[in-house]
This record gives sequence, C-alpha cells and structure tokens, in this order.
Amino acid sequence: MLKSLAKKNNFTKRKGPVVLVIMDGVGFGKYKEGDAVAAALMPNLSSMQNSFPFVKLKAHGTAVGLPADDDMGNSEVGHNAMGCGRVFAQGAKLVGESIESGKIFKGNTWNKLVSNVKTGNKTLHFMGLFSDGNVHSNISHLKAMIVKAKEEGVSKVRIHILLDGRDVGETSALEYIDPFEEFLSSLRSSSFDCAIASGGGRMVITMDRYGANWGMVEKGWNTHVLAEGRMFKSAHEAVEILRNETGAIDQDIPPFIIEKDGQPLGPIMDGDSVILYNFRGDRALEITEAFEKKDFTRFDRKRYPAVEYAGMMEYDGDAHVPRQFLVDPPSIERTLGEYLVATEVKQLAISETQKFGHVTYFFNGNRTGKFSEDLEDYVEVPSDIIPFEQRPWMKCADITDKVIEAIKSGKYDFIRLNYPNGDMVGHTGIYEAVVCSMEALDLCLGRLMKAVEEAKGVMIVTSDHGNADDMYEHEKDGKVKLKGNGKPKAKTAHSLNPVPCIIVDTEYKGEYDKQLREGLGISSIAATCVELLGYNPPEDYNSSVLIWK
Repeated sequence: MLKSLAKKNNFTKRKGPVVLVIMDGVGFGKYKEGDAVAAALMPNLSSMQNSFPFVKLKAHGTAVGLPADDDMGNSEVGHNAMGCGRVFAQGAKLVGESIESGKIFKGNTWNKLVSNVKTGNKTLHFMGLFSDGNVHSNISHLKAMIVKAKEEGVSKVRIHILLDGRDVGETSALEYIDPFEEFLSSLRSSSFDCAIASGGGRMVITMDRYGANWGMVEKGWNTHVLAEGRMFKSAHEAVEILRNETGAIDQDIPPFIIEKDGQPLGPIMDGDSVILYNFRGDRALEITEAFEKKDFTRFDRKRYPAVEYAGMMEYDGDAHVPRQFLVDPPSIERTLGEYLVATEVKQLAISETQKFGHVTYFFNGNRTGKFSEDLEDYVEVPSDIIPFEQRPWMKCADITDKVIEAIKSGKYDFIRLNYPNGDMVGHTGIYEAVVCSMEALDLCLGRLMKAVEEAKGVMIVTSDHGNADDMYEHEKDGKVKLKGNGKPKAKTAHSLNPVPCIIVDTEYKGEYDKQLREGLGISSIAATCVELLGYNPPEDYNSSVLIWK
C-alpha cells in the first residue's frame, strides 16, 4: 500500500477540481502546409496559449521510452508516461533488446510453440501489423523470428499480414510486401516452406479495440483461421487489385486469402502454433480472446482449432492476457492514479470508447480496473461505429457535457479526459475532416474553460502525441509530396512534433512563474497535476513544468 502524498507547503489547492484535458493527436506542426491544427479556427485554444502559462513538451522517441528520437510517439506510451510520471522502456525497445540478446528465443513460450509444430510437423503462424511503424509492431521482429524458426528446424511458416497505412505511409503496403517476399524466397528450401497466407487492412479486420466493433475481429477470424474469402495468387496481386477496385488506402483494404492450385495456403488448424507479434495491447486483446476463450460468445467462430497461442507481450497484466507471451512488458507501478487513491483524492476518468482504455488502462500503467471503487469513477461514452471522417466531431460534445456536469457536482478533485478527434480523424488522412474535428474540439475547450473558471479550478491542456498537425507527406526540403493527380499526398501517421502544455489557472496568485520549465516531456504532466492538487510529487517522478517561487 502506497503512502499518501505529503501536502505542499507553499501552495493551497484551488477550490475547484484540477481538470487534465488530453487532446489526442494535437501538436505543433513543423510545416504550414498540412497543419490542420493551425489551419482550423481555434480561438479558445489560441486564447489559452496567449493568456496563460504555456510550454511545448516532447511526446516522442526517448522522451516516452521509445528506442530513438526518430520514433513517433503514440497513445499507449503517451498515456503511460503521463499517468506514471516517469519514462519506462516501451514495447518496441523491449522487444528489440530481447531479440538482440537472444532472450526471447531462450524463453519457455518460444520453445513450447516451436516444439509443438516440430513434433507434429504442423505450421507456425505469425499474425500482426505489417510495417516498421514501431507503434504496434515492427517487421524486423517478424523477420528475426522467422529466421530463428528455420534455424530451429520448423518446416512450415505462414504469415497473416495486417496492412498499416496509419503509422506509415497510407499507400506504402507494397514497399513492405515486395522486399518481404524476396526475404521469404531467400529462406525457402526443400525443408522450409514459408509464405504469406492472408491479409487485409488494419481498420477492416482483426485489430479492433475496446469492443468498438467485434465485426472486425470476426472478419479477421474468418480470414486468418478459416481461410474464407476472396483468393489471390499473391499479396502483391491482392493489394493492387483491391486498391484499384475500391480506391482504399492500406488500412481500409478488404481481407484477402492467398491460394495455390485453388486451395488456401494457410488456414490455422489443430496442432498449429500461433504468434501475434504485435507488442501493443489495445488492438491485440480481442483477437486474443477469440483464440483463448473456450466459451466465447462474441461471434460464431464456426471452427475453434486447438492451437498453442502466444502474444508478443502480456497485453493485460491484471487479467494475465494472453496466457502465454514472449517478452515481459515494462513493470509500471506507483502511478498517479494509485498515489491519488492513497491520498484519498476523488477522481473521474472519461472518454469515448476509442480512447476510454487510454485514460484508464494505459494511464494506470497497463492495469485493468480501478485502484478504488469508492474514490474513482470511470465513464465511457460509446463511440459511433462509422468512418471517423463522417463524424469528425466524434463524441467531444457528449464528453464535455458529462465533464461539465461532474465539475458542477463538486464531487471530484481530479478529472482526466481524452478527446480522440485529432488522432482518430487524423488517421483517416482526410484533411478537411481533421480541420472540422479541431474546430469542434475548440468549441468544447471553450465550454470547459468556462465551467472550470466558475468552479475556481485549474485546467491543464495537453496532448499525448502529434498527428493532426502533420497531415501531408513532405520531401526532405519541406515541399509537399504530390500524388499523380497533383493533390497533396496524405499522411496518416503520427508526427514527431511537440505538444502543448497550458496551465489555465484563473485563480493564479503569483505562486509560480508564468514562464514554465522548458525541455521536458509529457511525463512531467503527472508531477504537475500533483502539485496543482496541493501535494508534493514522489521524488522519482520527472519534474513538474511549474517553477515555484
């Protein structure tokens, strides 16, 4: 049990709550062209930046525990950093280190899955996001495991690819598929058969999260496991034909099966082994449930093969899902939420379905559930199950309604919320929709600020990473990349840009400098929240942005 936080001697908490507003995917663009945040009419956000203490924070690379500063941040590691107040080595880095050291291949799980297919001359399947985006997966990890499988005597490998187009270029699939096919060709021999067996866009099959659309998972099951669907001679052919027919970018390409002589190359059968090589948890939990839960009722699986299944990492540390995994996740404890419970601070966490797990599970250090039923309330606003560009405002107004109600109730000392618009609409690559989403968000910021001011509270406005601020691909010289029709080439991935931290404190009495501490990352948000709540942060938390007088 944690000790309660000590009172801060030189500061008395404001009468109203501390409200942490996370504008998901909203940063400061490097380029004017394609910066939908700068292009949008956002008078409330601009007014806050001009009127209150403001600083830019790092939200990518080593500042959030990723291997290098050319690695884009993401919502998972961003909320981990904000929620635990420190920087932990994260998914891509952990997996990379485990592969480099060989530790992953010495573990019981790897050896169990390999031995299983060698004994019965069965198939080792790999399933996951097929890119080097380093947000959910990295294709280099997949390649290393295939090479090792061959070295250890596995005779048959099948790969089920989920096309990206969000964390990498929107139509970059063939840039990964073609070199990978050459890689597989170099490994094939009379004793080693390896091939891509199925695939589809990540926003169409398999990678749903938070129970938003189980139909995606059902499509993935039918594609990867049952091998039911439209068949093609190669993944290259599938992408070319489906892209031409539908006009879809990679993330939206329909599912496909690879065949030989009219038969699917790789259905998942009894006795096989399956590795989900995604290291990030949110979009891995549902397909994992489909593989692991015997009394599964989300959809009709039709056939439930008896396989050895493992994830790259443990996706839920409390529920211990999956039962088998290859790399241990970071051990994150003593989070902001846990400390506030120990200090008897009443809290509310709220977002819509698409980001609900981020302000709860990820913010709490990859922990499912509450630290206290009495001191914490979690509110999930159901998301619409439609393409985000068709409702770019998403549920920001509904979230705002509930937060204002919570502020007026006087029940809460700390409220944290996530507006998903900048990230989820940003990933569509539809510039006009992103501008619309930002303007809708700004209306909500204005409403929130008024409610916080009336309650004599404090509002911290920040973000977990950039996205909406960088909607066009750019050349090295800064010029916008153009498509064949002369229009800008959309960028659907996150940016490397800094994010805001604004302290909206209308009750300011000069206790801290208006000039905030510079050069920090978003992990400093936790200590900042603690101080504005009237307590001293834990000694090992990263520094607050506030410079006290």
